[in-house]
Amino acid sequence: MKGRWLLVAVLLMLAAPLRAACTWPAWEQFKANYISEGGRVIDPSDARQITTSEGQSYALFFALAANDRATFDRLLGWTQDNLAEGSLKEHLPAWLWGHKEDNSWGVLDTNSASDGDIWIAWSLLEAGRLWKHPEYTTLGSAVLARIAREETVNVPGLGLMLLPGKVGFADKTAWRFNPSYLPPQLAMYFTRFGLPWTTLRETNLRLLRETAPKGFSPDWVSWEKGKGWQLKTDKPLISSYDAIRVYLWVGMMHDKDPQKGRLLARLKGMADRTTQHGLPPEKANVMTGAVQGDGPVGFSAAMLPFLQDRDAQALQRQRVEDNFPAKDAYYNFVLTLFGQGWDQYRYRFTARGELQPQWGQECASSH
Repeated sequence: MKGRWLLVAVLLMLAAPLRAACTWPAWEQFKANYISEGGRVIDPSDARQITTSEGQSYALFFALAANDRATFDRLLGWTQDNLAEGSLKEHLPAWLWGHKEDNSWGVLDTNSASDGDIWIAWSLLEAGRLWKHPEYTTLGSAVLARIAREETVNVPGLGLMLLPGKVGFADKTAWRFNPSYLPPQLAMYFTRFGLPWTTLRETNLRLLRETAPKGFSPDWVSWEKGKGWQLKTDKPLISSYDAIRVYLWVGMMHDKDPQKGRLLARLKGMADRTTQHGLPPEKANVMTGAVQGDGPVGFSAAMLPFLQDRDAQALQRQRVEDNFPAKDAYYNFVLTLFGQGWDQYRYRFTARGELQPQWGQECASSH
């Protein structure tokens, strides 16, 4: 009998490191480096110590994936109070906040940014489901309805599309879009709410499929009435710091989503170049496929879900481990939390775009 208890004690001791490994050290580091006590995500690369709705939205996602409800609530509170005039039900968040020229702090640009809004709505809806808290669900539904009212447009010859923000991206005959703003799995998730989301999923897939002729997604692209996508322009379309997220989102799609294989095939130029060269390019010409420079470490992290070649993936994994982003690299750190976090099985997306977090389950701290 005594021997059995001893065995149990030994097994419990062996299990302790597994439980400890299920904390997310990179998220804890991000919080220490970039999030204020009040719940503001600070980008120190800008002298104005800026905060963006994008930064708040990504941090909400990471807090949810990490089962960190206290941080989630702080982030949400700060976002509502400072970017949404006290209510996300009544206002889409302003996209930019920081240090003003008159030495005060506040909103620097009142325009919205739909990528941040999309992630905020989705994170609230999923927080409501996973934490069984209906107030999050109600708020997420309100944000989603406001996005549909204020940030969508019916484009002749294309259909309903998500605009990058409320103001400045549409005129009578031309519209400007960012392919990284609506991740396909989130677009799939929102189809449960019916129109306009069922349509937006389809037109968003067209945006992704039809604007990458050489396998590189553009940072920005325009559609002109009667002429379609404007891929040949005076200034070449570039795939770089915005578009890196397109590859990341596509790589994180569930394997049973029928669109994943099609999108991976369409974006093969980026995968091939990274595999052949050993590093993802910093910039690529969308029309010619010509590349320039090596992308920073965050680009390698973004490639971890996207690359289908295991050896190529292992190279990027090692680069991320050897060159982990420091406390002055907000965007690289965000890309790393997404890409490396997925690679370490800290979360997954279902075929319907729901979050599958690894709460309390055995998980890897590193490879």
